[in-house]
Amino acid sequence: MGKGGEPRRPQAGDGALGAAVARAQDGDEAAFAVAYRIVQPALLGYLRGLVGDDAADVAADAWLEIARDLGRFRGDGAGFRGWTATVARHRALDRLRRRRVRPRMTEPGPDVLDLPGPHGTQDQALESLATERALELVRALPRDQAEAVLLRVVVGLDGPAVARVLGKRPGAVRTAAHRGLRRLARRLGAQDAARRGVTQDGPRTLGESE
Repeated sequence: MGKGGEPRRPQAGDGALGAAVARAQDGDEAAFAVAYRIVQPALLGYLRGLVGDDAADVAADAWLEIARDLGRFRGDGAGFRGWTATVARHRALDRLRRRRVRPRMTEPGPDVLDLPGPHGTQDQALESLATERALELVRALPRDQAEAVLLRVVVGLDGPAVARVLGKRPGAVRTAAHRGLRRLARRLGAQDAARRGVTQDGPRTLGESE
């Protein structure tokens, strides 16, 4: 449960992930492989958003650190997702500093974004992130919004967990994610309306009331 009235949407594999991590901490190498398989696709998608084609190399470095420090981790499956995202982000920022370029948002692989479809403006934006055209729009968001959306949607973290990963206040993360999702919803709605030939006098698009 997130703070500030913001419940976390449970990930399907959180229970299995937590159990695998606990066994891995007792020395079960097969269990560590299970944890890796659960976490890696989303982690790799997030890293693609930060370092592009270097994502696989950065993920490999992150997993070496994760394996080395696994005994110091304390928490459940959801906590492990947040911890691994933090480790991976640090490695990504190290890579970016070495390249001496600003982080660039590139699209996660289309296989990463398998999203539920509940109703509501933001949820419809989340659902639409599974499309190539929406992924292009993620890259165009301001960096704070793009990274907040990636951590919420791709990695599956709640607001407080995203705040810990980014080193920001939960309120700032909520605002960034909200603005990013509303902007995506508005742009996706505008694109849909344009394809249907809807004029500005037609029905309002998603997020237009912002």
